[in-house]
Amino acid sequence: MDTHTQKFKIRLGLFVAGGLAIFMLAVFIIGKQKNLFNPVFKLTTTFYNVGGLQVGNNVRFSGINVGVVDNIRIINDSTVKVDMLIRKDVWQFIRSDSEVSIGSEGLIGDKLLTISQGSSDAALAKEGQRLDSNEPVETDAIMASLNVTSGNVEVITGQLAEIMVKINGGKGTLGRLVQDSTLAENLNKTIVNLKQSSKSLDENMTAVKHNFLLKGYFDRKAKKDAAKKEKMKRETGK
Repeated sequence: MDTHTQKFKIRLGLFVAGGLAIFMLAVFIIGKQKNLFNPVFKLTTTFYNVGGLQVGNNVRFSGINVGVVDNIRIINDSTVKVDMLIRKDVWQFIRSDSEVSIGSEGLIGDKLLTISQGSSDAALAKEGQRLDSNEPVETDAIMASLNVTSGNVEVITGQLAEIMVKINGGKGTLGRLVQDSTLAENLNKTIVNLKQSSKSLDENMTAVKHNFLLKGYFDRKAKKDAAKKEKMKRETGK
């Protein structure tokens, strides 16, 4: 009986010690993640709508987690104040003109705050300073815009389908041109006639240039053109 009791006490002690070790390890990991054991300084900002941001969410700077959201409270019907705790080792990089925006971990992850890099000539942010913010784009507004765009695309598609039906039915000038083989043939003949007329005109002009009555005129014109080109070449060369 004493041996059994002693073994039970040993097991109980090991169990309690293991539980305490796991508890301390969990506290250390959570505290390290939430910067509970690091010196921090406080910054604040305001939003019209925090879009689901919660206390404990991460704060990022240059893509690195540098702090956490410490407090969120409503100031009035149009202002929500957000307090942030930032590690002091990154204080030297955050400027007074840095801006805060709300992002998310991936597409459907937790919300987080992102602090932008300010200008190099601006002063460092002070303890408790309020930084300017960029309001997040509402998902409902995006969906409403997509619905409007989808409706417009549907209307345009319907109009294009109606136009194609009219063309296939031979309505309108383009429809008659597509469906009426006689009209298309006449158009082809007209184009051929224009090409032939242009060729005949070129042949007539060549014949006129070789006519002895007009040959002197074209020779003088050619000399004048050559003289102009030579003069332009000399001026350009200068």
